[in-house]
Amino acid sequence: MLAYALRRTLLGLITVALVSAMIFFAVEALPGDACTAVLQRDAHGQRLENCRREMGLDRPATARYLDWVGGAIRGDLGASAGSGKAITELVGARLANTLLLAGLSMAVGVPLALLLGVVTALARDRAPDLVLSTVAILAMTIPEFVTATLLIFTFSVWLGWVPGIVLASADAPISTLFPTIWLPVAVLTMVMTAHILRTVRSSMIDVMEGDFVQMARLKGVPAWRVVWRHALPSALLPAINVVALTVAWLLGGVVVVEKVFNYPGLGRFMVDSITERDLPVVQGLALVVASAYVGVNLAADLLALLLDPRLRTARLRA
Repeated sequence: MLAYALRRTLLGLITVALVSAMIFFAVEALPGDACTAVLQRDAHGQRLENCRREMGLDRPATARYLDWVGGAIRGDLGASAGSGKAITELVGARLANTLLLAGLSMAVGVPLALLLGVVTALARDRAPDLVLSTVAILAMTIPEFVTATLLIFTFSVWLGWVPGIVLASADAPISTLFPTIWLPVAVLTMVMTAHILRTVRSSMIDVMEGDFVQMARLKGVPAWRVVWRHALPSALLPAINVVALTVAWLLGGVVVVEKVFNYPGLGRFMVDSITERDLPVVQGLALVVASAYVGVNLAADLLALLLDPRLRTARLRA
């Protein structure tokens, strides 16, 4: 098992390395560079050459890539072309805000999805299943910006219960963000719950038809114990990867949701950096998101390996 974990970790590191190269050279292939974005109309002649020399852009791309990767390993993603501030400092505050948004959404969405997934599986093809499954499909298919707009109109414009957009800065304390965060949390929770609910439902239906569940029923085990102590733990295994993908999606900043609500997280920061052509920040953010995505999926794979003896045996034989 340790050997498999090391192989998966090594594969994750190789993936991050390949992604970092793709990010760097893709940005490198774009027309212009950080100096043209900073100087704008003055981006010509000696001023442009001096700027590129100061930023090290006159060096070969391969050398700059190796320096960038070496700095990223040490926790240094460089400096913003616009403000000159360290990218790690700029990302840090916004990452904390995105983690707050993702954490609240997970805290509400995961238990709700598990509960509703069990309910729909036990009420298969009956009214509760049909209603909840229809709502879940709608939540999965309706774009987030449409759901966000409807929630803003209903709860902010019409009822006036909560603010429609977030006016706090990126370094605002949690106490300032809390009153304005609930509509973004609601949008993310709806989408996340729908995806996990569908997976848990399908898995629960398969597990409830398994031999060990039928045996437990024949032995007179109470129905609630069959469901919650025997069936649900087994049904959770396929849902782990879906939860991991959802967490990675949330950590990616959920660009549309953050932009609609003006939420000061990684997603809005990415959009603003692209608009301002702050290429060093775009590169740094892309690397952070990619690393988080790979890390979360690696953790989910190892967790599934620990929880499922059959999977662990298969991996060890492989």
